Amino acid sequence: MTEKINDKLEGRETMTIPVVDRRYQMTETKKAKEIIERAMNLAREEIPKGAVATYIPELGKEDPHQLGICLYPLKGDKICLGDYNHRFTMQSVSKVVMLIVALEVCGLKNVFKKVGMEPSGEAFDSLVELDVSDSKPYNPLINSGALAVCGLLLPEVSFQDMLRYTRNICSDPGIELNESVFDSEMKTCSRNRSIAYLLESKGIITTDVEDTLRFYTKMCSMNVTAESLANLGKKLANDGVCAITGKRFMSSRTARIVKTLMLTCGMYDGSGTFAIKVGIPTKSGVGGGLLSVSDKRAGIGVFGPALDARGNSIAGCKLLREISNQLRLNLFYDPEWDKEQEEDQSEETVLKEMQAKSVM
Repeated sequence: MTEKINDKLEGRETMTIPVVDRRYQMTETKKAKEIIERAMNLAREEIPKGAVATYIPELGKEDPHQLGICLYPLKGDKICLGDYNHRFTMQSVSKVVMLIVALEVCGLKNVFKKVGMEPSGEAFDSLVELDVSDSKPYNPLINSGALAVCGLLLPEVSFQDMLRYTRNICSDPGIELNESVFDSEMKTCSRNRSIAYLLESKGIITTDVEDTLRFYTKMCSMNVTAESLANLGKKLANDGVCAITGKRFMSSRTARIVKTLMLTCGMYDGSGTFAIKVGIPTKSGVGGGLLSVSDKRAGIGVFGPALDARGNSIAGCKLLREISNQLRLNLFYDPEWDKEQEEDQSEETVLKEMQAKSVM
């Protein structure tokens, strides 16, 4: 790599002050922990409705009943509960790291020549929108878009460069390539291989397709924890800067773009619903991980390998929904919402009373 790329991947020292939203005050740690524990109990009730991913055989070996969370405020103590330190593969959460590096190394214009910025409305591994039109992938957080980004990255960085950067931005030197999952994925990646060759036929991927596919699959096969993801989320929440050391890991523009795409596209064809119900920019992975960013407030990592029909952690989504407003993590949180909830409850009581009278 050139020195310029090295500099961007390794981070830069700054005098940046942590960008804490003065209107936001994290609930006192003990109370917050109690809120999260109650939410986890509710979330566990959702697990039987989901299932671990089996189309990648190694992922099918995970215990679906695991659930863990790490919430790391910009100001305040880190809260870690459940299976927060269990290692699992990043899968599609790694698309966030790929996008960060691509924007920093290759530049915004080059990235968005290859991919769009819009939600796809299709499943994460869909070929439909590519096959029936001349369009490029809708966004970099679906498989086709991430493969296109990998094709852009491949001439500039190696997997070892990406692994080192991931360890640094996640503050986790223990992140390694899970060889078993990587081998399992490479043996069962017919759909991604089809997407990659279709992208080559359109001139979107110009590097060797098999090399691009291996690069992408290795990125998906890195072992992390919920705590690793919370560390990454905290840096994104703080404008790309480590709040402890002041080291900048990406530009402000990159951080802003990534968080915006996480909100609009990070949960695949369930992104709109998740944005309304939870309101926290989040990226999911079929390994059970959720990377969430409560901007200027906290980074959150969740692990729950039982998935819903869209490939998102079923218990993890429920957990985030339960704590979103109680801990004021929603991107659009407003204290007036508490009054709205009281009004909603009173309206519901009135409605029930009216229905009871009509029966009499």
